[in-house]
Formats: sequence, structure tokens, C-alpha cells
Amino acid sequence: MNGTTAPAPADRLRAALETLLDGLPERGTAEAVERLIHHYRGRTPTDAPILRDRADAAAYAAYRMPATFGATSAALSALAARLPGWSPTSHLDVGGGTGAAVWAVEAVWSGGRPITVLDWAGPALDLGRELSRGVGAPPGLRASEWRRTRLAPGLELPTAELITVSYVLGELTGETRDALVDAVAGTAGRVAVFVEPGTPEGFARIRRARERLIGAGMRLLAPCPHDGECPIVPGADWCHFAARIGRSALHRRIKGGELGHEDEKYSWVAAARPPLPPGAAPAPARIVRRPRVRKGLVLLDLCTRDEGLRERTVSRRDRETYRAARRATWGDAADFPPTGGEAAPGADG
Repeated sequence: MNGTTAPAPADRLRAALETLLDGLPERGTAEAVERLIHHYRGRTPTDAPILRDRADAAAYAAYRMPATFGATSAALSALAARLPGWSPTSHLDVGGGTGAAVWAVEAVWSGGRPITVLDWAGPALDLGRELSRGVGAPPGLRASEWRRTRLAPGLELPTAELITVSYVLGELTGETRDALVDAVAGTAGRVAVFVEPGTPEGFARIRRARERLIGAGMRLLAPCPHDGECPIVPGADWCHFAARIGRSALHRRIKGGELGHEDEKYSWVAAARPPLPPGAAPAPARIVRRPRVRKGLVLLDLCTRDEGLRERTVSRRDRETYRAARRATWGDAADFPPTGGEAAPGADG
């Protein structure tokens, strides 16, 4: 050993982005970013992709790819904790764009596997392919296949053990969203993961996907602790979590920000087709707000398997549970018994 440490996956992605985007005019990139923000915040047509050319794809990668990678990595890491010893032998990323999800999967389950990325935006696929073969890319990404495919009703998906659909449903009509979820649920695979922005609208899309996955016979693994009806009142609250994202110098310039980090909020759901892998099981409860630490107490808002949304007060007198609660963060599984407390008011974090 030479005493050096391999770069973290997020650092490798940032370095790959900076290398690929080096030399692009910042003014043109910033203008493309502004146009993309306008499109993503408005109504997105489904008869043409948003990313029209390489400038658009580069702007999207610089502006959004680190946050999408961070949120998807956080979701997949939480899923991996519910699938001890499991690693996907193949990966299909639907609507993968520039490839944030394939980088995220490689960060959680490193090692070679067949990887296929589907998207209808040719410039995004081209840039994603370049990133996957560029300096700093994990070796497992170098043989990935990038296919241009229209996301529409009637879509037939290739078989894969892990299917990811991240930050895609919001770009589709309701009919196409349902068709895509059904296509994922009907594909001969083992695990499906959907990630959306952590907004009320994003959660509504995840909630509907959750219902359709359950209806198709899949079993939820995370973040939900059960397959029953979601206890959150529609329109009154929403379930989401947050990932801390480090900003590179490029990222700060593109975003016009000064802070060295940002918090990306996201909603997600993961489901598996029975029979589940050995040891696979959802957590008995999930922490759905930031824990509140008081003198000798930790207050936890939980979504539980048997009691719905519950508030639990953990006292210092319960030493082991108290230590676990002090270490816990928003979005963590609560593997200690979720008993006691009053009904929690919601899960908006």
C-alpha cells in the first residue's frame, strides 16, 4: 500500500464534470441554466426532450448532476441497509440523462455489471457516455450502454435486476408516468427505485408510484416500513428527506452561490419482487423529521409499521436507545422498538 486514499465517489464525479466541461463559455452555460430552470419549474411538454443540444446537456450536468447523484446515492445507501449482502448483477436506468444514477449505483455497490441507460435526449446520452468513459470514471461504468428510447405508453424495458428511475416522472404526463411505473413493475427484475424532488408534487408522484408497485405485487423495502396505506394526509403534508451536497468551484460559479454546500431534498420509494433476498426487510420505523434534542431527551417523529405516524420521546434513562437516538438523523431507519409517544403531526421535515 502507498498510503494514499481513493477519491470519494462524489469527488470523482465532480472532477469528471470539471474535466469534461472545462473550456465551455460560462456565460453561455449560465444562460442555458436559466432556460432549463424555467422549463423545469413550468409545464414540460412530452413530445420533445428539454435538453436540445450539447450546451443544454452540459448546463444540466453542471447545475443538477451533483445534487441528483447525492440524493440518489442517499436513497440507494438506505436501501442497501435493508438488503444486507445483496448487490445487483445488472442495472437499468430509465430516463437516465447524463448518468447520475449509474454513478450513484456504482458508489453504493462497486463492481462490474451490465449497465443500460435509456433516455430520449440524445445530447444527454452523449455527454453521459463521455463521462462514463472519461478520466476519473469508475471502471465499472466504462462498458455501459446508452440507448435513445422514447418514454411513452407501450414502452418495453429490458430485463435488469436493479431498475432506477430518478428525477424523471415530473417530465411526463400522468398517463405516461403510470405506464412507466407499470412497465418497471412488469419487467423481469428484482428491485425498483424511484426518486423525485422533495416537493409536495414530487411526493405525490412517488406516492402514486408506490401504490402501483404494491398493486403489481411488489414489496416495499424503503423508506416505508410497511406495504399498507400511506398515513400522510394528501395535500396537508408530504414525506421527503435531505442530502448534503458539497459544491465544487464550478458548481458555485454556475449557481452563483457562495456556500460550499447545499441540501437537496428528495422523495423516494424502493420495492422488490418476491421472494425477497435473504435478510431483506423494511425497517420497523423511519425517522421522518429532524430529531429534536433536549436536555436528557430526544424527540423523534416516526413513520411506523403498525402505528402510522408517531412521536417518540427517548429518555436518557433508556441508555442504549438514547445513544442510538442521539446518533440518528432525518431519514434514518429506527431499528429500536417504536413504542410510546403521541401521534406525530406530519412528516415534512
